[in-house]
Amino acid sequence: MAEESRLKRRRKEEPDRLLIEAAQRDPSCFAQLYENNFERVYAYIARRVGDRDQAQDLTADVFHNAFANLNRFEWRGLPFAAWLYRIAANAIVDRGKRAARFEALKIREISEHQAATESGLDEIEHRARLFKLVDQLPQDQRSVITMRFAHQKSIGEIAKEMARSEGAIKQLQFRGLQSLRTMVGER
Repeated sequence: MAEESRLKRRRKEEPDRLLIEAAQRDPSCFAQLYENNFERVYAYIARRVGDRDQAQDLTADVFHNAFANLNRFEWRGLPFAAWLYRIAANAIVDRGKRAARFEALKIREISEHQAATESGLDEIEHRARLFKLVDQLPQDQRSVITMRFAHQKSIGEIAKEMARSEGAIKQLQFRGLQSLRTMVGER
């Protein structure tokens, strides 16, 4: 009875073995291996990934890898499909790892963008408050602070424009900044 079972298994495995050997000699023979195993490999993958497009992509990857590595395949008495399932399982795991890395990267980028946006918004709000406070300064201090920091003019340029000494401009700038510090501290 055991002998009969072995003979049946051998008859079943023999076509796979012959096809593999033929495909290893002539790659065009791989088409028959593909035809014989496509449905079961696709079904195996589809059950595990649950997405039709991914299952199709992974199935294509499996057969591409099998074809590329067919010369390394060694017959060990197991069905060819077992080798394909192992390739499929590895492809599913690899795809999952890539997806997880991609998700982690995406989350990190979103977090960084959000933090940058929030800090950028904080900076904009801070500047807007400062400009409102600058408007509350006496006219001469306001003019010096605006020319110096908004228009980025030098002390000498401001002195010429306001027809004052550089010392007077420095004093107006100092008083204006002190007043702003006091106003910011009060808020």
